[in-house]
Amino acid sequence: MIDVLLIVSVFLGSSVLGFALSIPIISLLYKFKIVREIDVDFSTLIEARKLKVGTPIMGGLIVILAVLLVNIIFNFNGTTKVPLLVFSISALLGAFDDVLNIYGRKRPVRKISRILMLIKVHASPLMRLYYLLTLPWAIYKRLFFMLGSNPGKGIQAHEKILVQAIAGGIVAIWIYYLAGFPVPGFLWIPFLGGINIGWLMIPFVIFTIISMTNAVNIADGMDGLSAGLLLSSFGTFLIISVLQLNMPIALLCASVCGALIAYLYFNIPPARFQMGDVGSLALGTLLATVAFALEKPLLLIPICMLFIAEIATTLIQGIARRTIGRRLFRMAPLHHHYELKGWPETKVVMRFWLFSSVFAAIGIWLSFY
Repeated sequence: MIDVLLIVSVFLGSSVLGFALSIPIISLLYKFKIVREIDVDFSTLIEARKLKVGTPIMGGLIVILAVLLVNIIFNFNGTTKVPLLVFSISALLGAFDDVLNIYGRKRPVRKISRILMLIKVHASPLMRLYYLLTLPWAIYKRLFFMLGSNPGKGIQAHEKILVQAIAGGIVAIWIYYLAGFPVPGFLWIPFLGGINIGWLMIPFVIFTIISMTNAVNIADGMDGLSAGLLLSSFGTFLIISVLQLNMPIALLCASVCGALIAYLYFNIPPARFQMGDVGSLALGTLLATVAFALEKPLLLIPICMLFIAEIATTLIQGIARRTIGRRLFRMAPLHHHYELKGWPETKVVMRFWLFSSVFAAIGIWLSFY
């Protein structure tokens, strides 16, 4: 049974809590100088980029804390335990990354050719053996550089993927073995009903969690952009969970929407703070987990189409630069492409919001089939 009054109460309570947390969090971020720094001077390409220097990051803590507090008190049960667990894991990953990006040191990625040379010519036999044994790990790291990852001072892409894979594995085990679905490997497909993919559901869940987590992270590049798209996405899954009479997931989505309202109030241009990895990684993980909890993971495609476009353009750009030596977009991800075409930041954000609303409606429509 769906208690609409409780859903609205959780939404309002999460929003009020988010506003209450905002001022002390902003003060702490300024106190510890957790603010935006730009190592690569994008102002040579996009003049407005330099205005963001000094803006606090990790503003996503507002959403993280509000969602966790509200759900632990009012909505902690067998349906929400795993979503909240992986939400917390991804938030911790993002928090470490944000802090290291401020206080850490750069860690360059060696070229494979350089490692192969060291295996042959290094004076120490032990070091030659070390480089030989760690060659697969070096290739794994280099692969992400090939896909467009630029190593900075924070947690590197190949390291993030491992933690995200663990979070995805937890969700996969939950979905396949513990959630109590009638057919754990059943993949719903609009209009076709669906197919039973069996144990392949496990890698599918892990891949989806990793993809959506990074897609949301990549979209966090303009004031109000990722928060607005997330509000549309979680709002859509809130409607779908109500239609499915899934009260725990409805309350979870309502708490996220309420907290995002508070965050977005301070993130609308000019932003008082930015989400940071602590928010974007956690919310991306939770978004994908909610879709699996509702047994409608393929609805992520229409509902999160703008997030998918963001990560797709980034991957395409990275591969193109390192294979054919040229860019296919003026800048990746997609929102920067339009910014370089001369669109003001607010115009890009508003139009992304509008398209997100249209895709959200498509997602709700498809959920009936």
